[in-house]
Formats: sequence, C-alpha cells, structure tokens
Amino acid sequence: MATIKKEENLVYNETLSFSEKLFKLRQPKNLLMPDKIEVQTFAEEFLQVLFPHFGKKEYYSPEEIGAELVLLKKNLLHILKPLEGMVLLSAEGITETFCSKGPEIHDMLIADANSILRGDPAAENLDEVIVAYPGFYAIAIYRIAHEFYLMKVPIFPRILTEYAHQLTGIDIHPGATIGNSFFIDHGTGIVIGETTIIGDNVKLYQGVTLGALSVSKKLADTKRHPTIEHDTVIYSGATILGGETVVGHNSVIGGNVWLTESIPPYSVVYHKSEVKVRNAKDFGEEPINFVI
Repeated sequence: MATIKKEENLVYNETLSFSEKLFKLRQPKNLLMPDKIEVQTFAEEFLQVLFPHFGKKEYYSPEEIGAELVLLKKNLLHILKPLEGMVLLSAEGITETFCSKGPEIHDMLIADANSILRGDPAAENLDEVIVAYPGFYAIAIYRIAHEFYLMKVPIFPRILTEYAHQLTGIDIHPGATIGNSFFIDHGTGIVIGETTIIGDNVKLYQGVTLGALSVSKKLADTKRHPTIEHDTVIYSGATILGGETVVGHNSVIGGNVWLTESIPPYSVVYHKSEVKVRNAKDFGEEPINFVI
C-alpha cells in the first residue's frame, strides 16, 4: 500500500482550513459508501413486506406485494451503486442475489420466531414474538446483513447490524455464522463476534459474550471467536472466548461462566459463588452503605 504523504492527508494537513477539509471529505472519490439512512430504511421496508407486524401498509393481492418487491429491488440497486468500485459483483448482481434469498430469509425467521415461542413461557403467541421481542428483531436484521456480508459488500452489512445494536443492545457481527431456530431471550448486552459459528437450536440469554482472546489486528483474517454446537443453552453473563474454543452440542453453560477452552458434548459448566446471609442486628453499624 502506497504511503500517504502528509500534505495529502486530510487529517494532518494543517494548511487546509477546517471547511476545506470537510469539503474534500464530501467529494465522491472520498465517500465511497452507501447512505446510512437509506440502508436502514431498506431493511425496515424489507421486513415490512415479510411481516405485517412491522408496518401498517395493506396489500390486497399477491400482485401488489410483487410490485412492492420490485420497488425494493430498485431501491437496493440505487443504494449499492456507490460501492460498485469496491465489490466483486455488480450492483445488479448483488441485488438479484439478495432478492432471490427472500424466501429463505423468511423461512429462517419464522423458525427463529417459533423457537422463541417454544422456549419462552412468557410468550403467548407468534405475533407477540415478531412484533415485540428485541431478540427477534436483532436476528432479523442479522439475517439480512449476513447475506450482504457473504457477497463481500463492504460497510452495508455493518450499518445494518449496528442499527439493530443501537435499538436493541444486541451486537451481532454480520459475519457470524448462525444456524436455524436461533433463540435470544431478553438479549441486552449480548455480543457475537465476526467469526463465531453457532449451530441449530441454540439459546442465549442476556449479557452473553462470544468473543476473541486477543484484539490484535494481525489476527483479523483468522478464526477468533468460538464455535457453539447445536442444542446448547448459554445463560446470562457467560463469556466464551477464542477461535479454537468449541462448546460441544447439547451443553449447558451456566451464568457468569468464563470459558476459554473446549468442552465435550452434553457438558454442564457452571460458576459457583458463595453467598452469605446474616442478620443486620449482628453488626454494630450499618453493614453496607455504598454510594455509587
């Protein structure tokens, strides 16, 4: 990669005024990225077509839905045009490939919603899961973003998953590989790294981290995050780290567990802490008086 001369670097060029720096950053050659709001709007409108729960628009025939899909395809093509010099496929090719995945994405999301309905005693019906559960929404946005990640579309998939992250507190990298019938319960604080592999019928509770042992940039092209095999449950606050860490299928990882090594199938891993209960009258003065 060519060395950037100091006088050509917009950040360090002290001879340019602030307004000149901002103007140069706005030139087309310096801003090869999709419009953030347009990307977010596309995802929302796509979900509105897949599920009536996400919008009030009514369709009175299959033909009307077909026309809406054609319009979405045109919008997506427009959004992708600025990236054509950065991707292997043409904007048209990416658009056609993604739109062909629509039925598959819909089927996977129905399976995800049914998994939540089966696994959460508080869920009364499928409609409630789709319209109200942040875990389902985060999974839905991830499933859309992942298709663009597979086509090596830059920036676009990260805009999507970070959008869901902002709304739900659930951080799923679009590069993660996640199987069918994925269940996120509560969800706040969940982090799933880029090279994570998750099998079918896996259930995660809030605060779970599937992360890397190191944040070195030298490891960017390696598998840095764990593999979670099918039918595994990971309870709140558990942290599982490392690209070589494999959690065997049908395992249960208890709350607050810190795991950096592989475990075999059908394992139960739990963290045991000591909790003491005493009568406050036994203390000469107030036993706990923290100010935070």
